[in-house]
Amino acid sequence: MLNHNELYARLLDLDGGGYKAYKGIRGSYQFPNFVLIIDRVQGDPFAAPSSMRVRVPHTVVQFPSQLYGSPSREIALRDYLTRQFGRVARTKSSHRGTGKSGKIAIASLGQTVLARNSVLIDEEGVEARFVVGLPARGRRILGRQAMEMLCEDIPEIVGESLRYPALNADEIQQHVEGVEDAEALRQSLVERKLVAFIADGAILPRRSGADDRPLEDCAVVFRSPPSLRVELERPNGGKISGMGIPEGITLIVGGGYHGKSTLLRAIARGVYNHVWGDGREAVVTDPSTVKIRAEDGRSIAGTNITPFINHLPQNRSTQQFSTENASGSTSQAANIMEALEAGASVLLVDEDTAATNFTIRDRRMQELISKDKEPITPFIDKVRQLYRDCGVSTILVMGGSGDYFEVADRAIAMENYQPREVTAEAKEIARKYATGRLSEGGEEFGEITPRVPLPESVDPSRGRHSVKVKARDRDEVSFGREEIDLAAVEQIVEAGQLRAIAAALVYAKGKYMDGKCTIPEILDRAIADIEEEGFDILSDFPQGNFAQFRRFELAAALNRLRSLRVKS
Repeated sequence: MLNHNELYARLLDLDGGGYKAYKGIRGSYQFPNFVLIIDRVQGDPFAAPSSMRVRVPHTVVQFPSQLYGSPSREIALRDYLTRQFGRVARTKSSHRGTGKSGKIAIASLGQTVLARNSVLIDEEGVEARFVVGLPARGRRILGRQAMEMLCEDIPEIVGESLRYPALNADEIQQHVEGVEDAEALRQSLVERKLVAFIADGAILPRRSGADDRPLEDCAVVFRSPPSLRVELERPNGGKISGMGIPEGITLIVGGGYHGKSTLLRAIARGVYNHVWGDGREAVVTDPSTVKIRAEDGRSIAGTNITPFINHLPQNRSTQQFSTENASGSTSQAANIMEALEAGASVLLVDEDTAATNFTIRDRRMQELISKDKEPITPFIDKVRQLYRDCGVSTILVMGGSGDYFEVADRAIAMENYQPREVTAEAKEIARKYATGRLSEGGEEFGEITPRVPLPESVDPSRGRHSVKVKARDRDEVSFGREEIDLAAVEQIVEAGQLRAIAAALVYAKGKYMDGKCTIPEILDRAIADIEEEGFDILSDFPQGNFAQFRRFELAAALNRLRSLRVKS
């Protein structure tokens, strides 16, 4: 292994040379307090920045072992260190030439705390993975500026962001304990037969649709109605009270702009932990909760949607339903059945993003259009069976139809962002104003049919490249010759998740899509491999831009691949 002085000299020697000469600096370099590893060097100053790592021994970082002594604490500490490294790197990063010259950056994080590979902790120490835009003027190397970045800036970043003595000990403790407490609350849901918990004192409104930070001005603090208030125990924070939503069918009702959808969004995000100060630190949800919506135009491949739709015109099969351009109702039916296939145990539905004809068919419409002429069985007639037969709970935002009063277990009214249980009133209204609508759901929910992807239909190659895959922001994956649109998959919250999902699709295709494994089996095996081996099994070289994702979002990406073909 070379030392830092040799890297220093090598970079000065490269000054003024052609950019490709940077390739010669790949390798490992011993610095006084850490090892710098240069894994990949960019081909030109406009290309993706070079991938690098630092490995810092425990004798240097000095973190007390209790800060990473459990899986949740380790994930939280790694998250904290990623944020600190990014904060310090931004102060050192500056434009130093052409293209991306001068950039020093680590994974960009939002409000969620996820397992990532940006910072790792093992028995030897801490490893941070980041990118560096090696500087150039045009395509001529700026060797002195590169030397300043690698031999001066990076040691300063390491010293200020990865060493316990340089950081705020109380802040670290708070971050780690907050995540551990959230995990404990989430585990308590099963014992209490709850699907979600929203703590008293939570701040649910966000600053905007593009800014996930908490609303600061005029934000209403959440308070549970007495009838739904439960008290849970945390290992660090002690007892905490809040609204517990039991298993079954729950309606969230209320007038417009009173916080119905805000509450549902917070519940949807409760499958993840959040940073301290987010306002949703103690909002937790069953981890197998999936937000469902209509999605006009998506493709569907061989999904059994017969519980909701049958006898289509032209005798089209709904047992293995396929289309390149789904309607609102067929897409929502497919989204539900695919979520159930992947193992969802809680569904979230907001009337604002649902297909009306899929959600409800009232008595007057039943009278005008008889059931034998209507292929859609509305969700209202299946939601009870879904819980009874499959054990799947549902939380619905419903402000426009009272027909659901009859099938719901409870109703929560939102008034000025505050909840009030109105179950008794809703049931009394249902008795007083009987609609007379006929149930069209039959005796049973119906069959959930696992599908087997045909391996030749999942092809990540393009042109001369056997694998050509790229994630774009949080909503689109370029997969070979196809574009996978994930804009409607609302529980993807970070670009790193999408990058990992794209890479996991390639991995699963190569290892488990053999024409025999069902989609649930493929999800089980691919995710088990990642949990056991780490994200590095998804890439050719160590990189730090992957974040933890759920099986449901991986399934969503596969299901939206337009080339996908399956067999039952």
